[in-house]
Amino acid sequence: MRSGELARTAGVTVRALRHYHQVGVLDEPPRTHNGYRRYGVRDLIRVLRIKRMAALGIPLDRMRPLLDDPGHDGAALLDRLDAELAAEIDRLSERRRHIARIRAEGAAPDTPPELARFLARFADAYPSPGLAGFDRDQSVLLAHLADETAMPEVARLYERLSSPDLLPAMVALNVRFDALDAGTAPEDRDAFVDDFTSALAPVVQEIAGAPSGLADASDLLGAYSADVLNATQRRALEMISERFAALSGHRP
Repeated sequence: MRSGELARTAGVTVRALRHYHQVGVLDEPPRTHNGYRRYGVRDLIRVLRIKRMAALGIPLDRMRPLLDDPGHDGAALLDRLDAELAAEIDRLSERRRHIARIRAEGAAPDTPPELARFLARFADAYPSPGLAGFDRDQSVLLAHLADETAMPEVARLYERLSSPDLLPAMVALNVRFDALDAGTAPEDRDAFVDDFTSALAPVVQEIAGAPSGLADASDLLGAYSADVLNATQRRALEMISERFAALSGHRP
């Protein structure tokens, strides 16, 4: 058999045969006088064995002992492969659970599943879709930085901010914050800071500060704010931070 006939009979490609030769699981047969490789039935059987082991997930670089040594015990290799598959199934199952949570909330695919429900509440309440972008960006960053102990605290904070008794006020404040710019009068900016601090002070006292597992979040969130917020918005956030620091008895 030539390589094309062997490939068709075995159900593989000629390119796969060349790869088997390159990695050393299939010896190259002698060539005929006109330069063609000539394969026999034993080569076909070996390719079928390679194909079966590959279907189980056995890497080509682990096949040679199994192919060449009839007495080789593959039990340990199969045990290892089974453990790897079990771990992969667990990962895929967890991914499906995350997808289900995000779909159920109608949230964007890049939304952290732990926060999807709360972000969806804000997105539904905002008068325009663009207002949800800043919230989603912050949530992606927080979810990445949060460790296992911090994520439940972050979720609890988002749950509180999106609760029915607080959501309308938060949406209105976020709309006002989005409107702050260089043309905003200082007294209007200060009024926003007053209203925001008054609305959030009970939550700050209830949550008792930032989650402990977010040591790197403050600097990165500050850098993100510097990139996307204007000077008036940044100053308003600084003032709010100073107010909350004073409420908690810490320096800003």
